[in-house]
Amino acid sequence: MRLIPLGGPGLRQQLGQGLFTRVAGPDGPRNRARIHGTPGPRWFGPERPIRRVHGDASMFIGGLSALLLQSLHPHAMAAVAAHSGYRGDPWGRLQRTSTFLATTTFGTVEHAQEACAQVRAVHERIRGRTPDGDPYHAADPHLLGWVHAAEVDSFLRAHQRFGTAPLSDDGCDGYIADTARVAAELGVLDPPRNRAELARLLDDYRPELRASPQAREAARFLLLNPPVPLAARLPYGVLAANAVSLLPDWAARELRLPRLPLVDEWCVRPLGQAVTSAVRWAMAPSRSAPAPTAS
Repeated sequence: MRLIPLGGPGLRQQLGQGLFTRVAGPDGPRNRARIHGTPGPRWFGPERPIRRVHGDASMFIGGLSALLLQSLHPHAMAAVAAHSGYRGDPWGRLQRTSTFLATTTFGTVEHAQEACAQVRAVHERIRGRTPDGDPYHAADPHLLGWVHAAEVDSFLRAHQRFGTAPLSDDGCDGYIADTARVAAELGVLDPPRNRAELARLLDDYRPELRASPQAREAARFLLLNPPVPLAARLPYGVLAANAVSLLPDWAARELRLPRLPLVDEWCVRPLGQAVTSAVRWAMAPSRSAPAPTAS
C-alpha cells in the first residue's frame, strides 16, 4: 500500500478533488474547461473585484450565511421550500449555484448570458403561495432584489473577514458594481452599485423580513442536520458557526440563533480562519497538477 505523506501534494490533490466534486458535481471538470477554456470576451477582466471574491475559499462561509439571510423573506423562503429541492437534493442545488456563479464571473459573455437566461426561465415558472396565503412569483423584480442584496452582502462580509486579500473601500464598491451587472441580467431593477446603496436597500427590505416556521426549519437543516459525511461534520460545523456569526444581529435574533460575542471573537472566528485556510490550501494549484477549484 502506498502511503500519502501528510501535507504532501497527494493529500492536497485528494482533498481538493473531493471538495471540487462536492461543490461542482460530476460535470465539474467539463464545466470548468468550458468556462475557463472557451475564448471570447468576458463581462469581468482578471483585475475585477468579483473575480477575487468569487474565487476565494471564503465563499463557503458566505454562501451558507447568504442562505440563512435570504430565508428571512417569507416569499423567498416559500419558493425555496416548495421548488428548490434543498432537502431532497441539497448537493445538486449547490452545484447548480456554484456553476452559475463560475460561469457569470469567469465565463464568456455568451455563456454568461445563456446562464442568466436559463435562470430567468426557471424563475418564470416558479409561482405559488406562502403558508399564510400570500402569492409569490420568483421572477418578481422586488423579490429578486432581496435575494441579490442578501447574497452580495453575505459574500462581501465573508470575504472581508476570511478572504486571503480583503478589498479596499473602492474594491468593495467595485465588487457591488460588478454584481449589479449580473443582477440586472437576471431581472433585478436598479441593483445597488456601491456599499451605501446596498445598505439603503437592505434597510428598505427590513419591514418585510421575518423568520417564518419554514425559515427556522431550513436553518435547523443547514446548521444541525447537514447532508455531509460524518468525517466532515466538524469542519462543516465550524463553517456553519461562522456563517451565523456573519449575520446581522437582528437576523440572528429572528432565526433564534444564539451568539456570544466573546465566544465568536476568541473561538468561532479563529476556527473559521483555520478551516478556510485549509480549504484554500487543498484547492490551491500544485506543481504536479492543477488543483480543482469551484470556478
